[in-house]
Amino acid sequence: MSDSSHRGDDTGATATRGDTGDADTRFFGQPWALAHVFGVEMWERFSFYGMQGILLIYMYFTVAEGGLGIDRSIAAGIVGAYGGTVYLSTILGAWVADRLLGSERVLFYSAIVIMAGHISLALLPGLWGLGVGLILVAVGSGGLKANATSVVGSLYRAEDTRRDAGFSLFYLGINLGAFFGPIITGALQSTVGFHWGFGAAAVGMGLGLLQYSFGRTQLPASSRTVPNPLPADRRLLVVGIAAAGILALVVLVLLGVIRAENLAVIVILVTVAAAVAYFAVILTSSAISATERSRVFAFIPLFVVNVGFWSLYQQQFTVVTIYSDERLNRDILGWVMPVSWVNSINPIFVIILSGVFAAVWTKLGPKQPSTPTKFALGSMIMGAAFLLFLPWANGAPNSTPLLAIVAILLVFTLAELFISPVGLSASTKLGPQRFHTQMVALYFLSVALGTSIAGWLAQFYDPSNEVPYFTVLGAIAIVLGIALLLAARPVLRLMKGVR
Repeated sequence: MSDSSHRGDDTGATATRGDTGDADTRFFGQPWALAHVFGVEMWERFSFYGMQGILLIYMYFTVAEGGLGIDRSIAAGIVGAYGGTVYLSTILGAWVADRLLGSERVLFYSAIVIMAGHISLALLPGLWGLGVGLILVAVGSGGLKANATSVVGSLYRAEDTRRDAGFSLFYLGINLGAFFGPIITGALQSTVGFHWGFGAAAVGMGLGLLQYSFGRTQLPASSRTVPNPLPADRRLLVVGIAAAGILALVVLVLLGVIRAENLAVIVILVTVAAAVAYFAVILTSSAISATERSRVFAFIPLFVVNVGFWSLYQQQFTVVTIYSDERLNRDILGWVMPVSWVNSINPIFVIILSGVFAAVWTKLGPKQPSTPTKFALGSMIMGAAFLLFLPWANGAPNSTPLLAIVAILLVFTLAELFISPVGLSASTKLGPQRFHTQMVALYFLSVALGTSIAGWLAQFYDPSNEVPYFTVLGAIAIVLGIALLLAARPVLRLMKGVR
């Protein structure tokens, strides 16, 4: 399972100026310091996707099977809420880096928090271990996700022509981790138990942290710069707000307002409120020009379509996992493939096809489809991927051929490459100069919202009657895409010269 909203993020690249020079070419022609960020990011993705590959089945498998015996729809909702919280945490991680610690330090501390989360999942029993582990991994992953690309960007001078190749290499590391994580944890889970799988995720993160702790001193000083330091007289206020927020969450949990069964809905509501507030603040600001305001309005339909896309795409960790457990024939010459290995199919296609897409867009140049058109095509392809489940829907246990799910996930990847790398780029191009970071935050909010909805939608999935689920969601995604395609010209006019 890949994460191209993270992989393709180049936002930090333009904001910082490397102080390493262009002479260092020791890491495949790139600065040697890239190896350290490459390593910690690869192992972080290994641990993240390795853990997520077995997370849902850990929750709904029976206690006799080594799981927690949670109701399947509730478990899927928790997975969605957790995924949404990861993306919500990117905003917190970016703020801490910008105002308090700088990107490099936040990256380092986030890696420690992630490792602690995986250790909690591996060692702490029952629901407490699950809760503590998921909270730590979500907050840590958000902090690392928000700052890793910024640190990579700090390795290059603005005029360094190696920048795009460096980010491509970084991107490769992410996908290598995403591929091997579910393979290792799934093999351990199916042979010696879930907690061994979570332990492998902790070890992987530990290896990345160990390597990075030795190499972080070689990173440029600019990676530790705090761009907009919080005044000393306001720090106590921030600490008070943070403490009050944590206390409020604890009280709401103890009072039963926040429960496992409504967690996804709460994350959805919080994300919607945050997105509306962000749009309102930007659009009503007197600091932006009429052209900039028009571009922000143009981002709204892209935001909506992106939410729709992620609400289907992220079901790889909810409905597709359940489907693979119950419907997929995973028997290969008498050996049964672990469920989580299905999550390693997507990264293979991403590694193969991302270069192909980049070459095609480069070849087409100004003739390539506009951003709204790419979004529309991505949404329609994603809808088609859900419709491809229909020939095998309502089948007997283990009746879907493995090649069928491979083909469906290939279509998932095609949709991803039309939308995900383009989406973050669009947020940086359409964002007003004064609100550049907030527009990137808005993009991540759309991913958070879609991911949370993916968990919430899983409650409507009925393995005994799958046709309505795949048909309705596939049709909605296709209709969303068609609507944006029809509105592409008006949206382009609002974009005021940006394509």
